Amino acid sequence: MKKFKVVVNGNPYFVEVEEIQAMNPVPAAKTVSKAASPQTPQNVSAPAGIDVAAPAGSQVVNAPMPGKILAVNVKKGDSVKQGDVLCILEAMKMQNDIIAPKDGIINEILITAGQSVTTGKSLFYLQ
Repeated sequence: MKKFKVVVNGNPYFVEVEEIQAMNPVPAAKTVSKAASPQTPQNVSAPAGIDVAAPAGSQVVNAPMPGKILAVNVKKGDSVKQGDVLCILEAMKMQNDIIAPKDGIINEILITAGQSVTTGKSLFYLQ
């Protein structure tokens, strides 16, 4: 735990923040040729509940904080401009707009309204 002093509107607050180690990247799925031995699986996928890598050329839009998705404002294939609101994330009774970091097309939507997400959860793939 690290302790910090934060001043908001002239009022000092002391907070403790837990430092979290970076997550290990998920290994890419392996493909084995059909001539593989019977003991070798034909393909290995990522464990359930873990986001797989974004398609080539896509940018991942991640959740900046844990919360609940209140609304998803786009559909797969929609064209968006930088700053467009992609979804609304409720965290600590506040609604937070998750915006498009660049112009592009929604390649994949990885969340639904009502779903709870954790910090860093992939929400969209933007092409």
